[in-house]
Amino acid sequence: MQEESIDLQTLLNAFYTTKNNKVKKRLIFDQTHLGGIGSKWIKAFFLSLPILLYIGIFNPKIFGMLGIAQAIIFYIVFLSMVMIMVTGLTFINNNKVIRQVKPSWHKLFPTVELTQVLSGGATPYKDFIRYYEKALEDTLENEALHTYLDESFQTMQKENSELYEMMHSGKNRS
Repeated sequence: MQEESIDLQTLLNAFYTTKNNKVKKRLIFDQTHLGGIGSKWIKAFFLSLPILLYIGIFNPKIFGMLGIAQAIIFYIVFLSMVMIMVTGLTFINNNKVIRQVKPSWHKLFPTVELTQVLSGGATPYKDFIRYYEKALEDTLENEALHTYLDESFQTMQKENSELYEMMHSGKNRS
């Protein structure tokens, strides 16, 4: 099965939001341009769950059967289950997006791990957002953006060479 290649701008839009050349990482990755559900719809669904739960428990028929104390307890218990479900669905959504774009990412940047770029921790690519914002200020697109980001990854690897070497030596041992 031939996998279609995703362009760089679409790939970056799945992980980051941009407004006035400021970049923010998405909490819930966006599948809109990848043929899936947009993050706005997922957020709307998540926000509607507590409201639907409230309507379900505190409607006159169910509330009359439960009483005030049991209704409150049910609401709290089910709300905690909803929070667990939201966390799980966010994890599943984000992993699905990463799996979808990983082949295209490796074609564009074969030496750069996507998970390290997206990580919030200490990686050689922790300044990626700063470089991406600079590219947006310079209005780089398509091939120019790819070239600039490729050079930026090499710069970040050199700036954080000790961390980069330690991560790759640990990967080679296992």
